Amino acid sequence: MTLALEPLADPSAPLARRNPVAKLGAALLFSLPLIATVDAFTPAVALALELILLPFFGVRYRTLARRAAPLLLAAAGVLVSITLFAAERSGDLLFSVGPFDVTTGVLATAAGLILRIFAVALPGIVVFATTDPTDLADALVQNAKAPARFAIGALAAFRLLPLLTEEWRALSLARRARGIDAGRNPVAKLRLFASTAFALLVGALRRGVRLAVAMDARGFDSGVPRTYARRQHFTGADTALVVAAGLASATILTLSVILGFFRPVVG
Repeated sequence: MTLALEPLADPSAPLARRNPVAKLGAALLFSLPLIATVDAFTPAVALALELILLPFFGVRYRTLARRAAPLLLAAAGVLVSITLFAAERSGDLLFSVGPFDVTTGVLATAAGLILRIFAVALPGIVVFATTDPTDLADALVQNAKAPARFAIGALAAFRLLPLLTEEWRALSLARRARGIDAGRNPVAKLRLFASTAFALLVGALRRGVRLAVAMDARGFDSGVPRTYARRQHFTGADTALVVAAGLASATILTLSVILGFFRPVVG
């Protein structure tokens, strides 16, 4: 299956039309303050607000679920780690797993971390689901004044990501054609995975070097002021989106403090 990097949202949605830098800044302002607390209330409210606003970005819930599916692995890892290795096991005892006691406090801590993973990651997923990578690179250079070498290089690397999935598939099929198959042996599967990943890394590095030389040869780092085929305008509506995201994040944190749910990371 090929990795899709093109925007999957309805381009006519009101928030999908906003400047890429505004959407990226709004996502950062909204999600990063959530790291300040470890309670479950704050990310739960933030996650609910994100899901309510999702139709305004033109993203379907099914599309979001497909894009966010890898986060389930991270959530499962957090749940197992906290359940087994939590230092503080406050609250009522629910059940025991061998020498480990699973209490309400342990599950509350795990729930807070899992909700935080989704609440912090979802804004970024929505940004990239509603933004063309070329528009994002142009906006970073024009509106955020990012170095053109960094923005264009990041765009080129981003565009090469689908090739990695195709190369992984080609390497796997080539090795299978040569009779290299791990079968049901987990150790052999791990060894085959590591060797395939190494071959993919070597190919990616070689392609990156060729791409860098080609870009330098075409004057991408000449230092001459560049022109833009597509102008990215930062309007009042874009500023309003960034301000609203910051205010929403501050409101959620304030509500958490007032209601007594706030649990600072430090202290």
